[in-house]
Amino acid sequence: MACPFCQLDFSRVVVSTEHAIAFRDGYPIADGHSLVVPRRHVASLFDLAEEERSAVWKLVGEVREDLKRDLTPDGFNIGLNDGEAAGQTVMHAHVHVIPRRRGDTPDPRGGVRWVLPDRAAYWDDR
Repeated sequence: MACPFCQLDFSRVVVSTEHAIAFRDGYPIADGHSLVVPRRHVASLFDLAEEERSAVWKLVGEVREDLKRDLTPDGFNIGLNDGEAAGQTVMHAHVHVIPRRRGDTPDPRGGVRWVLPDRAAYWDDR
C-alpha cells in the first residue's frame, strides 16, 4: 500500500523545510490539528539522522506558534505514536500538533495518559 504522506497532495502543505513538511490532518480531532512529517520515509522518528529529527522538532515548534497566533487555543497536545503497539497506523514517522480548548473534554487532566484509560486517572488512586 502506498504511503499517504509520500503521496501527499502538496496543496495541503502549510509549511515546508528541507527535511520536513507540515499539513493539516486529514482526520482532525480539533480545528487546526496538524501533522509534521520528515520528507524521508522512515517508520520511526528515531530512524532519522539527528539533523532530520531536529528539523522535525523545529517545525513542530513553528507549527505550534502559527496555530497559537491564528487560533488562540488554550493548550496543545503534541506527540507521536511510535509503532503499531502504540497505535501508529501510518508507518511514516509523524508528530501530531493538536490545539486544545478549555471545555473540549469534561476533564483534560492526564492528557495523553488516556491511551490506557485504566491507568490515566492516577490522581484518583491517592
